Amino acid sequence: MIIVFGGDGFLNRQKARELCHQACESRPDAEFIELDASSCDAYAFDEAVSPSLLSDMAVVSLANLQDADDRLGDALTAYARQARQAPAQSSVVICRHEGGQKGKRIVDAMFRAGAAKEKVPDLKKYDAKIDFVYDRFESEHRRVDPLAVQQLVAVLGERTGELSAMCAQLCFDFDDDPITIDRVNQYLTSNPQVTGFTVADKAMAGDTAGAIVAMRSAIEQGIDPIAMIGALAMKMRTLAKASAVKTGKISKAEAKANPWVLDMAARQLPGWTSQGLGRCIRMLAWADEQSKTNGGDPVYALERSIEAIAVKGRA
Repeated sequence: MIIVFGGDGFLNRQKARELCHQACESRPDAEFIELDASSCDAYAFDEAVSPSLLSDMAVVSLANLQDADDRLGDALTAYARQARQAPAQSSVVICRHEGGQKGKRIVDAMFRAGAAKEKVPDLKKYDAKIDFVYDRFESEHRRVDPLAVQQLVAVLGERTGELSAMCAQLCFDFDDDPITIDRVNQYLTSNPQVTGFTVADKAMAGDTAGAIVAMRSAIEQGIDPIAMIGALAMKMRTLAKASAVKTGKISKAEAKANPWVLDMAARQLPGWTSQGLGRCIRMLAWADEQSKTNGGDPVYALERSIEAIAVKGRA
């Protein structure tokens, strides 16, 4: 019996699938059964691990262990003890627990009875996400530029499944070694957030025409203006945080921003004033309102916002 415990949700599910796949390969005659601890009872579990007409043993995947009631917990603990004494004659049970304190008493009891625990890493910290992307490319025997890694994390860092799939797809679609940030941006052109970042980067660099052309092109491809307004607003909020950190109004920890993103924003601060930042943020709030108001003109408002950002909010 194995308990896949906590960590990032995607990695937790992936680890459980891998263990189930390995168990099914090692026991090809076993029946594969999926259960959910939030809805099944001790009787359903006992029936799943017992010999049936189809097979003498099973590979049982049990989700949401944290929701198991006491009777199910007792049944799991008893089976963990039995499986430890006769592993070859026992069904394989893979349990998934989301982490935290809920259901921890049952987990501890199962562990003492002989269940193994697979701890899953979480990806809450920026460095952990960066390392995860590097690991994904290494698993494909490919290299990737640091800027490309940072871009992937900036856009998809909160969605581990999409981030993992994106790394695999980049390796499949492109032969470049290393994969560059240009390839990442090329692949993600249809992603509104990436397109918004491209427009924002051009505007921040003072390239008004380039930013507006990129924005118009994105709209022609069907990307909603509000997606680009959101990306521009994110850039401006990060710039405001970097300014507050620089002046000592808040600490880096209080800024609650990825260190790399905050450092990049700090390098873009020269030429900006508090008044300029305020004006651009108000412009984007107005553009957001225009995109949500009947009769508003979000494209016009977006253009005006781009122009304001390109001149660092100067009137």
